[in-house]
Amino acid sequence: MGNICGPTQAQPISKPEVVIAMVKRAKHPLLILGSRAMEDDEEGRKILEYGSRIAKTGRINFIAVGPVSKAMLEKNIQPTSIMGVVDCVNRLLDPEWRGLDGKGPYDLVLFLGTCYYLESQMLSSLKHFTKGLRTLSLDRYYQPQASWSFPNISFKSWSASLEMITSKMEET
Repeated sequence: MGNICGPTQAQPISKPEVVIAMVKRAKHPLLILGSRAMEDDEEGRKILEYGSRIAKTGRINFIAVGPVSKAMLEKNIQPTSIMGVVDCVNRLLDPEWRGLDGKGPYDLVLFLGTCYYLESQMLSSLKHFTKGLRTLSLDRYYQPQASWSFPNISFKSWSASLEMITSKMEET
């Protein structure tokens, strides 16, 4: 409501295989894992476990933002970095930032478990003030400001899609 995305809106992710293909094509991807990733799916797994598996199998740097970092450390999951989400986006907006690993700017940023309205504004900033950066929202609600986003789907379908993405990435 009141959020105008302009003429370019996110392509809906109709099949989870799209995510796998995008991650494989990316030269330098980044995953931002937010505090909503501490929620459990219907199998009792935390969404952050999906995020860490995607990061590990896709060889993706990932940033833990907010209280999810404590939950990750308790589960012995080591993020590449821990920082505030606004600071993370500010660094992505800086064309001189060489990334967490010093290998240059990121070409794909995946978001999982961030607050919807905050993610919308972050995606809007990245969409309008970066060049060549693709964004992918792995959350269950459609994010029109992203390059790609899941459509609004049920929690069950969403966790099944995340499971399919992680298991197929682990196979390859």
